[in-house]
Amino acid sequence: MQNLEDRVKKIFTALPILILANPMYAKSNIERIGDILSVAIPVGAYGATLYLDDEEGEYQFYKSYGTTLAATYALKYTVREKRPDSDNTDSFPSGHTSSAFSGAAFIHKRYGFEYAIIPYLGAIYTGYSRVHANRHYTRDVIAGALIGTASSWFFTSPYKNLDITPEVGTDYKGIQFNYKW
Repeated sequence: MQNLEDRVKKIFTALPILILANPMYAKSNIERIGDILSVAIPVGAYGATLYLDDEEGEYQFYKSYGTTLAATYALKYTVREKRPDSDNTDSFPSGHTSSAFSGAAFIHKRYGFEYAIIPYLGAIYTGYSRVHANRHYTRDVIAGALIGTASSWFFTSPYKNLDITPEVGTDYKGIQFNYKW
């Protein structure tokens, strides 16, 4: 088992490379910010597991984020949808958006909605930036958001055994609280 210091060093070694390499191809500030958020949100989610020394959460992050990436790229290279701005055929789904939403949904499910508000806003902005930059259609972004959110909700359990989930039915709306003893 690695200590916290070693795990933090790993992240801070890779983070500058990921953040600096990704936006180099961006054409506008909106696209550049979306590119940075697509990396920063999941890195922040993973960083939270390290900060809290949450080994179970770290393992759950690996599963949820790995599933997000696998599903996203499997679809990209089987669907082969043409991007709106070029002849490139890996538009569906949006990888930037699936990455950002995976990180935001992980934070939401593991640590609570109050910690996920800003990451969700960043993830929404990331999706917007992809459509604004003419790199994706709206359906690509929605699919990416669904993939990222679904994988994190499937593989992540609440930290400290508390789960707060919105409930919506045809005749009711509410919040469900679950606590494991």
